[in-house]
Amino acid sequence: MKIHAKKIFILSFLIVTILFTNLNIVHATDNDADAPEIVSGAAILIDNETNRVLYDKNANERMFPASTTKIMTAILVLENCDLDETVTASYDALMNIPDGYVTAEIQGEEQFTVEQLLEMLLVHSANDAANVLAVYVGGSLESFISMMNTKVNELGLTNTHFTNAYGLQEANHYTTAYDLAKIMQYCIQDDDFRRIAGSVSCSIPATNKSGVRSYTSTNQLILPDSPNYYSYVTVGKTGFTTEAGRCLVSCAYRNDIELTCVILGGLLSDDGVSSRFTDSISLYEYGFNHFSLKNIANPGDIITSIEVSNATPATKSLDLAFVDSIHALVNNSDLDTNYLPEIQLNSDISAPIAEGDVLGKAVYTIDGISYEADIAATHTVENSQLLQFVLQIGGILIALIITFEIFFSHKKKKKYLGDI
Repeated sequence: MKIHAKKIFILSFLIVTILFTNLNIVHATDNDADAPEIVSGAAILIDNETNRVLYDKNANERMFPASTTKIMTAILVLENCDLDETVTASYDALMNIPDGYVTAEIQGEEQFTVEQLLEMLLVHSANDAANVLAVYVGGSLESFISMMNTKVNELGLTNTHFTNAYGLQEANHYTTAYDLAKIMQYCIQDDDFRRIAGSVSCSIPATNKSGVRSYTSTNQLILPDSPNYYSYVTVGKTGFTTEAGRCLVSCAYRNDIELTCVILGGLLSDDGVSSRFTDSISLYEYGFNHFSLKNIANPGDIITSIEVSNATPATKSLDLAFVDSIHALVNNSDLDTNYLPEIQLNSDISAPIAEGDVLGKAVYTIDGISYEADIAATHTVENSQLLQFVLQIGGILIALIITFEIFFSHKKKKKYLGDI
């Protein structure tokens, strides 16, 4: 009994050890040995064209977003306002912003354009600008927050919920690295968002209440004089609270590839360097140096040939070609791989067929991601005249037989009645 108990204890110890050892594993999607080790609590690196996740760490774990919240605030403003609209700051919007939260010292009844408030929001990370915009767009803070969560639902995000417009630390105000990446991918479809969120600095003209204000971006990745400058970064938004840690959502573009990177729960090193910047750079370098866009297909490339059974002999052999190009993001070690597609043809293919008619699609599955493009006829396919002639003759014969049967059955019936 003692030996048996000892075995159970050893086995239990090993299981617990393994479980705890793997709790904080950092992994790349491809289990790449070259993937960087990052120190921040959660991260994701995702390709914007293919949505392929190149790296993740706790990417679906709910965390506090801090001021990265403001990217959602900004896109809702851009979707509901013109940049030159005049906004008057209400006193209600300026109340209850806690001490220690960044502001632009906006005063009640001070007037700005929407664009100026967005610059203060995204460049300076001004929390009072967020509330002023929220009240202007939504009519009240409560209504605007409802708009934020409606947009979350529209984007299909299941691990995000907002309770304020700027990132105030609250228990029910949360998101994930993955969800923030999807929000950023949505936001950068707007050119004005890209421009403002990528601004190194901004200058706000004098208003009816204050003189000129000038601000420099809180995102060191886009500041040329910063030791954390990374020239490929195009947009970004930082965030920080004690509970959330140092956060950053950003995008970078290089070699025709655009990546989105999210860092949550970043740390500050002993020498004052934020891991939200160093981890972002490490992930971008990993992504750009280990992955490339591979041209899989070009418009007009022939992918397969079919025989159209009811076509003329001259046109029945039909080549099918790609309508659009296909580009896949692949590991550099797979650049020479010859990928084969699954051809999915329409079920109703028959003559006549016009040149350019879409008759199906080709689907490539690479590293779990599907890439597809329509395939179309390369020439016109005509109906077989012989077949039409045969069908016509057949129809005539059938009609004659039916007429003959009716005529003779009627004649026999009359003869039978005459005998009576």
